Amino acid sequence: MNYFVTGIDTDSGKTLVSAILCEALKADYWKPVQAGFPRDADTVKSLTSESVKIFPEAYTLNTPASPHAAAAIDGVTIELAKFVAPDTQNDLVIEGAGGCLVPLNDTNFVIDIAPEVADAVILVADLYLGSINHTLLTVEALQKRELPVKGIIFNGKSNPESERIILHHSGLPCLLRITPEETINHETVKRYAERLKENWNA
Repeated sequence: MNYFVTGIDTDSGKTLVSAILCEALKADYWKPVQAGFPRDADTVKSLTSESVKIFPEAYTLNTPASPHAAAAIDGVTIELAKFVAPDTQNDLVIEGAGGCLVPLNDTNFVIDIAPEVADAVILVADLYLGSINHTLLTVEALQKRELPVKGIIFNGKSNPESERIILHHSGLPCLLRITPEETINHETVKRYAERLKENWNA
């Protein structure tokens, strides 16, 4: 299975979640579009087991900005047809760039990559004032595109009422809750991977 990890905003925690998913599922990793450095692929590599294979990006852009803007600065145009999932016998975790409706070009958004390369979407929602609205709007965008969503992963200081109402209105299961950590390393990722496995097929 190929899983597309998207978030409700740029700093939702997609890279950490991708590392946890790779560790839990013994999956490989691919970031189709990297805008700016350091590369998220390098972060995932540092946080996961050596067995996790990291595939090269389809587009590596120099500026930390929306992909369409970063591509313009680099003098390239991102084409949806260029996104082809790497060939692997393992599950594949595919990390998006920014939120769902971040533009790739004048026509396509990041979420338009998902149906080309993935079987299901995993939504990462960081918890902040306004995150209920942003999460439910993102869910609507996914539903409008009829994309299957495996579930939601909450990231940040626990807010039970926000989490409850998001799950209630979205109808999606919670796959994992990630709380603030003083240190993020391989041991942290392994600990959350074990929790994720408990909920994965619940």
